[in-house]
Amino acid sequence: MCVVCDVNLGRRGFLGLAGAGLAASLLPTSAFAAGGPTTSLTADQALAKLKEGNAKYVSSPQLCAADLSKTREQVAKAQAPWATIISCADSRVPPELLFGGQGVGELFIARNAGNMVDTATMGTIEYGSAVLGVPLIVVLGHERCGAVAAACEIVEKKTKFPGSIGPMAQAIVPAAKAVRGKPGDFVDNAVRESAKMTAAKIAKQSKIIAGLVKAGKVKVVAGRYDLDEGKIEFFI
Repeated sequence: MCVVCDVNLGRRGFLGLAGAGLAASLLPTSAFAAGGPTTSLTADQALAKLKEGNAKYVSSPQLCAADLSKTREQVAKAQAPWATIISCADSRVPPELLFGGQGVGELFIARNAGNMVDTATMGTIEYGSAVLGVPLIVVLGHERCGAVAAACEIVEKKTKFPGSIGPMAQAIVPAAKAVRGKPGDFVDNAVRESAKMTAAKIAKQSKIIAGLVKAGKVKVVAGRYDLDEGKIEFFI
């Protein structure tokens, strides 16, 4: 069971705890990151805010007209993001815009082809929640994902891709195998399954995130972005 502590835990403190093997069990109630307090939003409030932002993007898409210079000054010395987004590197899937034009300092984002979680990405996620106090983690897949399509081709045709593309796609192969032969579009089914499997991996394989989830401080969800309609569907 996680122990909730009353101390303020900054970056140095977190790294020290990690070195002692205590990061997963010592969870601060009022952690400070770079001199500023963490977000006051709960995971459910953060998710509602993302849904509201996406609805805005779909109904009246427009670039953010906020005073970015003023916002930059406000967050220059401290950040308090309220959602971590694991998104595909696809140029058509920019999280800040898809969620309604979120400004500087709002979202903590990691992007790679296929929205997968390797060691570096998992560390990013853990840092976001344990140090920056991010309550919501979203794995965001998308329609017609090229990385997922490559994994499906590996499963169907045993295609071999050059360089590091092959190993990258191999990480998605388990999701493709899980939905092969099921009704519907193979690639789109794999997109959904891969996002769900990655979300489950984050919540279970990371001791830090698992501890935060158990303590009710963090929620991990998966989603799918529709390239044609601009809508995001969440799998909860």
